[in-house]
This record gives sequence, C-alpha cells and structure tokens, in this order.
Amino acid sequence: MRRRMVPALVSGIAVVAAVGCGSSGKGGPGGSGGSAPIGTDGGTCIPPAEANAAEVSNPTTVVGDGTAASCTAAKVVSAVAGGGVVTFNCGSDPLTIVVPEIEIINDAGATKDGSVTIDGGGKITLSGGGAHRILRQSTCDSTLHYTSTRCDIQTTPHLIVQNIGFSAGLGVGDEVDSGGLFGGGAIYVQGGTFKAFNISVTNNQQTSASGQLAQDLAGGGIYAYEVSSPIYVVNSTFQGNSGVNGGALGSIGVSWTILNSVFQNNSATGHGENPARSGTQGGGLGGAIYNDGNSLTLTICGSQFTGNQANELGSGAIFLVVDDVNGNLAIDESTFTGNSDTGDVQQAANHPGIYVQARDQVSGTAGVTITNTTFN
Repeated sequence: MRRRMVPALVSGIAVVAAVGCGSSGKGGPGGSGGSAPIGTDGGTCIPPAEANAAEVSNPTTVVGDGTAASCTAAKVVSAVAGGGVVTFNCGSDPLTIVVPEIEIINDAGATKDGSVTIDGGGKITLSGGGAHRILRQSTCDSTLHYTSTRCDIQTTPHLIVQNIGFSAGLGVGDEVDSGGLFGGGAIYVQGGTFKAFNISVTNNQQTSASGQLAQDLAGGGIYAYEVSSPIYVVNSTFQGNSGVNGGALGSIGVSWTILNSVFQNNSATGHGENPARSGTQGGGLGGAIYNDGNSLTLTICGSQFTGNQANELGSGAIFLVVDDVNGNLAIDESTFTGNSDTGDVQQAANHPGIYVQARDQVSGTAGVTITNTTFN
C-alpha cells in the first residue's frame, strides 16, 4: 500500500545543541496516583500542561469498596462504558484484574460524547489474560454508536489512561477481516483523542493470521488511527511487547509526543516490509515504534530505547515514514542502546536503529533533528 522511498539516513552518534523538545525539570504527576510506581520516573523533559495527568479528585465511578474481591472485571467494564472519570478502591496492595475487551461507548457519560479517564492510582493493572485486547475506542464502529456523520474526523471521545498498567493483551490478525482493526495488543484507538500518563504496557502482542497480508498491521502495545491532535505519552514504560510492525506503538496518520518514557525489549515480528515483498506477509518494521501516514510529527524527549528489535530496514528502535514527505522527527535528551540492526538497508557499526523518511529533501532538509542524544 505504501511504497518506500529513499530515506533520510540517520547513522552514527548525534550530539548537538539543544532544541525545543523541552528542558530539564519534570512536570508534576497530577491525578490521584501522584508519582505512582506504574510507569517510569523517566527523563527530565517538561511536559506541556495538556500532557499532564487529568484531575480525578471527583470521580464519576469508583470501582471497588476497598477490597480486592470487590474489583471485578464486570464492574470495570460497566464503569468505563458509563463514561466520565473512573478510579479504583481495591485495597492497599497492587492488583491485576483480568478483563474482557473493554469498549468505549461513543455517546456515554454526562457529556454524551463518550469521554472517559481511567486512573488506576498506581496500583491497578488490567490484563487481557493472553486472550484478547484490553481497551478499544472506535468512532466508526456502529455497535459503539455513531455520534457524527464524519466518524473518521470527529474529535471525541477523549480517552485518557493514567497511573495504570496494561498486560497480556492480544490483538489477533483475523480482526482485519471481521472488524477492520489493524492492531493494538493492549489498546486500539480509532477516532477522538488519546493521552497516556504514567502507564506500563508489558507483554502484549499483536498477531497476524496465517497467510494474511500483514504489511499494515502494527502496535503490539497501542495502535492509533484517525486520532485528532498529537497523542501524548508521558512517564510510561513499554516492555516486552510485540507486533507485526511497531512492537510497542503503531499508527497511521497520527502525530506523537513521547516524553520521559522507556521502551525496552519490544519487537517487530513480521518479514517483508511495506509493501510486502513477494512471498512474504510483510512487516517487520519498527521494533519499538512504527509511524506511517501523511503530514505527521514524531517528537521524543527524555526517553530510553534499549534492546528493541526489528527484522527489516535496520529499524530496531523507530520506523517513521511520512508518505507526503511533509513531516518531522525530533529527538532530544534520549538514549538508544542495543537496538537491532538487521535488514538490508542502513546497516552500520554504530547504527541507531532508526529508519526515517520525513521531508522532501529537495527543500534542503530531511526533517530530522537529533540533539543531546547518544547511541550505543
């Protein structure tokens, strides 16, 4: 579907003067979880106000009555379906709740726009039990209710997840035929907006069916599509996730701002690139992040990429291709260590594991700025 073009080469070690990805001093944690030990303390980049955690001191629904036994999967599903602010009261110990796929209802809540904030208070992990995805928002799924004549460009629901973990989710390949879903082992977001603050996303998987053309499947952890405004990911950890493309994150046509986060041991498991080479199912791009589409930006600050792996184009850490060559990659105050360098393009002794095509080089710029960053 998307023909690869000549990339802007990113190789060796780049350490130059700082630019505006942020400067030293972390933003406050916000929300009810405080500095909850779910995600990571991350780096020292200051998030903009809109990237910080949402206020949850007056929740719409509190799941649980103070005991672990009271925090059932059914109560979680019901609370999220009702919209608004959802918090948990499940006792003093960390708790993992195995849930079915939780769906955002597009006209739920007092606002009737489906918006929901889910705050685990630094103690709750939602698990797919290795059997299914954990959370799904889709404005163009009629079963979740249409709220706009242009579901593909609407700006609601607003989905925020914070101070919470997601583990053992599974996005299966046959959903492409049955429901048009293109990924997201833990979370699938199509339409509306999305923000993640202080979350952990661990050991989730996005797969393909046997013989299926899988070149566009992505997002072992999170997949986003037709999401308006940049997605903020702050103080979060992605570890041990895998997808056909984008072991941790995958998207088409979405801009991301990733601050003070850690990506470790994620993998892109496909083979054959995009479009798929003859005789392959495609994929294998972006061990940690796969970002494709038009007119988009990937901004990373204060983050660590360690031990991520991809099978194609030397993109062990990041794969970014802007099809209309009108995009940017900006990395500041980050480290890249031990990300894979497999594939047949961009191999070098000190390769950063990044494959990028961002801007028309006729304009004299590749659309890539890497500052105060090391590669090992």
